[in-house]
Amino acid sequence: MVKIVFLGAGSTIFAKNVLGDALHVPALRDAEIALLDIDPDRLHVSQVMVENMARTLGAGATVKSYLAEDAEEAFRDSDYFVNAIQVGGYEPATVIDFEIPKKYGLRQTIGDTLGIGGIFRALRTIPVMLDYCETMERVAPDALLLNYSNPMAMLTGAILRATDVRTVGLCHSVQVAAPHLCRELDLPDDDLQWRVAGINHQGWLLEITRHDEDLYPEIKRRAELPEYKSRDAVRFEQMKWFGYYVTESSEHAAEYVPWFIRKDAPELIERFHIPLDEYPRRCVRQIERWESMREELLADTSIHHERGHEYASYILEAIETGEPFTFGGNVLNTGLITNLPDNATVEVMCVADRSGITPTYVGDLPPQCAALNRTNINVQDLTIEAALTGKKDAIYQAALLDPHTAAELTIDQIVALCDELIEAHGDYLPSYS
Repeated sequence: MVKIVFLGAGSTIFAKNVLGDALHVPALRDAEIALLDIDPDRLHVSQVMVENMARTLGAGATVKSYLAEDAEEAFRDSDYFVNAIQVGGYEPATVIDFEIPKKYGLRQTIGDTLGIGGIFRALRTIPVMLDYCETMERVAPDALLLNYSNPMAMLTGAILRATDVRTVGLCHSVQVAAPHLCRELDLPDDDLQWRVAGINHQGWLLEITRHDEDLYPEIKRRAELPEYKSRDAVRFEQMKWFGYYVTESSEHAAEYVPWFIRKDAPELIERFHIPLDEYPRRCVRQIERWESMREELLADTSIHHERGHEYASYILEAIETGEPFTFGGNVLNTGLITNLPDNATVEVMCVADRSGITPTYVGDLPPQCAALNRTNINVQDLTIEAALTGKKDAIYQAALLDPHTAAELTIDQIVALCDELIEAHGDYLPSYS
């Protein structure tokens, strides 16, 4: 019988999507599901919900809940782990990540992947995940970890560099990028074929065809028309100058580069429709939504779930049945993308089957695309260095090299900002020297 552990099970909606999908798979319907979280109330609600879904679907899965201090018991003899933890949550951590940089004039949209918010989210999360991985190595050494937590590249890269845990990072944006692009431009999205490679949240849609016809000429033509230009403004502007569409949304993409969020050009915010402070707003809405859902979920009325597009259940099904499944995954660059640094965390198409996860070879990216990726990889690598070595200088260096932060602040301001964030996060961070 398969055993699946879900880390961060208090993320109720995401647990519903991933585990609800798994309960549709014949090879997983009788799984033992271990839910782990630090919040006993959310954990209880999630257990009631998953048990309800299993009953409604007629699945034979058993569901058990564990608090974080019982991780070893939860992990023992597990086959698969799904990670969705958010260390520090909305309060205090996310609030700190947004409000302190504002004092320096540094504004963010999402702050979970790159930038000063992404750096400190990684510094909070990597130590926790390395502790979990140490337990995995002892009690479930052959298990596969599917990481959904952000910052994806930094967290997945740290785990792959510092542990022996089999790990692949999964993002929602890869499988929806091509259909989304077509819908934004009122193009049909049936029979699409596409290929993505690059890094997480800055993967490049290298090819997109429909009925074997290259769609890029028409995509680029429409993206310049007034009726479409503002729909996905940041990504369309980057595509204009770099030649390819990126996988992640415009609100994300705006803070991975130095050109869109600028104190000296505030008109760009309106021109490119950039939603500053978007992630805190989403957090507040999600918290309110969970509170309104809590009583409904505890009422234990039948919960119906249709299998969605999250990769996790399809990967597990492929490994259990041997029927191959192709997906976009985050792995170490072992010569897969030849003009990106070795051991960077890259996002490439991978194949899951009974042998596990096999990433596919890409070769060179277009040189301008690789060059932009490298500006982000610099920050990712130095943040991982800081987390693995405890060197404070690496935190400063990561922030100094961040494209958005460096475009807005001086060296002295960046160092002072990092020091203030380190102090504000307190026990959520280890000590640095």
